[in-house]
Amino acid sequence: MRDETPEQPAPLRSGYTTGSCATATSLAAARLLLGGVTADAVEIVLPKGQRVLMRLEFCRLMEGGAEAGTLKDAGDDPDVTHGALIYAQVRLAPEPGVRFHAGPGVGTVTKPGLTLAVGEPAINPVPRQMMTGHLLDLAADHGYAGGFEVSICVQGGEALALKTMNPRLGILGGLSILGTTGIVRPFSCSAYIASIHQGIDVARANGFTHLAACTGNASEDAMRNRYHLDDTALIEMGDFAGAVLKHLRKAPVDKLSLCGGFGKISKLAAGHMDLHSRSSSIDLPLLAQWAAELGAGPELQEAMRGANTSQLALAMAHDAGIPLGDAVCAHALAFARKTVPASVRLEVFAIDRQGNIVGEAVEL
Repeated sequence: MRDETPEQPAPLRSGYTTGSCATATSLAAARLLLGGVTADAVEIVLPKGQRVLMRLEFCRLMEGGAEAGTLKDAGDDPDVTHGALIYAQVRLAPEPGVRFHAGPGVGTVTKPGLTLAVGEPAINPVPRQMMTGHLLDLAADHGYAGGFEVSICVQGGEALALKTMNPRLGILGGLSILGTTGIVRPFSCSAYIASIHQGIDVARANGFTHLAACTGNASEDAMRNRYHLDDTALIEMGDFAGAVLKHLRKAPVDKLSLCGGFGKISKLAAGHMDLHSRSSSIDLPLLAQWAAELGAGPELQEAMRGANTSQLALAMAHDAGIPLGDAVCAHALAFARKTVPASVRLEVFAIDRQGNIVGEAVEL
């Protein structure tokens, strides 16, 4: 368990990607096979040239090869793989080159639309390049003309993968080995955004032309109940509405339904693409202004401006017969329309905390 966040802010600590962990452990295992060298740490070179020393939990011979493992350190990033044991099992082969396999806890691609072909282990291109480069350099140093069979494994990875978008992307059996720079930047959210883009690409590649981008489980249930969509067509966007809207410029579909809690949809309506509280706040005076345009009197407007939550402001408007939910969705749709291509038909839904739809705006 991580320590509780300190009251006094401090610089956030970066960590290393699963791709870096896979590179370090495969290099250590191969070095043991070719040179008989075992150590408790190994140095690797990241894609941008930084040299980093990564600590090993073990480096040992096994039947037919060698294996080495390290604990994933994600720094201060909220990563489900933080603390997971990532290990590589390496065997020598007579054929030159490096061939990758999904060991226990690493997934396999089962749907088209990703950068990897169906049937391939879910080890992304940059981690593959990192491992290949290090292993071929090692082979050259030792005058070794053969190749390597590399299995990457994550202890408990199959269970951890259920907390990610992998099952919906068609990556089954475990986690993906990720990373483009080798470094995890705390709260960069790049992995989440990449998963959103992959979700859209996989849905399109599998023939789905109507997608529903949702902020969470309750909004997904609302869209599933309304349209009976396949899980592949349900895009878990979380707070990253902008990641969905912008990606549709180069990967359009026929129809997009956006659905989220009323508060988050009100942020989109106010012109925010990042719906997280650290990036945007609910604008109660703006909600009161929109209610006024629908006929709310001065007392109701004042009460809404002083409400503790957007849900309370919505309830006040509802009790007064003011369709604030529909108005907020209409403003959100108008804002989203500025980004999404005209060929994509848009609609927006807002739900309450019970998952009931409390507002909608639909393009005809």
